[in-house]
Amino acid sequence: MTRSPDWPGRLAALLSAAEARAFDAHRWNCGRFALAAVEAVTGTRPRVRILPDLEATADSAGFPRIPPAFARAGDVVLAGDPPRLGVVVDGGRAAFVGPRGLVRQPLNTCTVGWRIG
Repeated sequence: MTRSPDWPGRLAALLSAAEARAFDAHRWNCGRFALAAVEAVTGTRPRVRILPDLEATADSAGFPRIPPAFARAGDVVLAGDPPRLGVVVDGGRAAFVGPRGLVRQPLNTCTVGWRIG
């Protein structure tokens, strides 16, 4: 999968729509957010297998792993405590689904990244 030419606008629209969307275990969680981000960036929803942990599930999408320090906007990252998937929003932060909407954390709190497109 490659990035769509209009991916920055599509990712910005997703982030804006999700800004105040609260966590819901079944309808809006970190996995669904990460899938929506990949779809915004590439225009395609990846196929994933649900596996015992988030890292293995994210690996099943087939994107190459990268160190979080090298992640760029639109890449997916995994924060370590608590484990959750998010998307890089700029050169040093990632957005994650929180109790009342998106929360941002520095990339140095992440343990793994995946290059999207």
